[in-house]
Amino acid sequence: MTAGGTSTVTGQAPPGRQRSGADPASEGTDAPGQMGVEALPGAWTEYLAAARQLDGVRRDAATAAGEQARSVQAAREELTAVRTRLASQETRLRERGVPPISLVPTPPELTEAARSMTGGPAAVLAGLRAARGRADAADAALAARGLPRLAGWPPRPRNLLVYGPLALLVPAIQVALFVATGTGAASVAALLCGLPMPAVAFAAGWIGVGRLFPPPGGGRVDRTARLGALVCLVPAVLVSAGLLLAMLTG
Repeated sequence: MTAGGTSTVTGQAPPGRQRSGADPASEGTDAPGQMGVEALPGAWTEYLAAARQLDGVRRDAATAAGEQARSVQAAREELTAVRTRLASQETRLRERGVPPISLVPTPPELTEAARSMTGGPAAVLAGLRAARGRADAADAALAARGLPRLAGWPPRPRNLLVYGPLALLVPAIQVALFVATGTGAASVAALLCGLPMPAVAFAAGWIGVGRLFPPPGGGRVDRTARLGALVCLVPAVLVSAGLLLAMLTG
């Protein structure tokens, strides 16, 4: 071979070496697929996060709707109860001679009530419960039978005004008989008859508290039974012991 031929042969790359390298066309074809596979986990994570957020929004909306529905139902029940109470009170007030014009709400009261109704079912329910509380207080005042101030007292001092006079009645009679007759048969009979009187005084006080201070709405009367029994028992025991000691020493 001549030198020029040699250079020509040596200058060309062998066919094997050209095929052994990376194919540019194949590299260009595989690159988008690899990028799509790498981007798939990120898209899935974003999808899960969006799904969780949407589920949270849905649950919050369902909870709010449920609370609103319960508030509406409770407000309807409260409205029915308040209307019944107000109708009963209106009848009783008219029987007592209250003018009908005084039982009708004034325009400012209607405006204030309408303003309070714009806060939604929860505000309406709160307003109705407040109205029921005022209706309870009015029932207590109407049912007090001339004792509206005493009806608002706490149960213990209020009931003490009933138990106390009954508990002192029989001991006062016993002391009066002893002072008048001395250690005679009348004093002995009064002493013996006074032994069961605490129970009688307690029963009379129990009935009197229920009649004088009935609870509003037909609830249970707070008669403070322990306090009543103690108030009725202590004076009778002390007076009986004192009279017995005076008779024995006399």
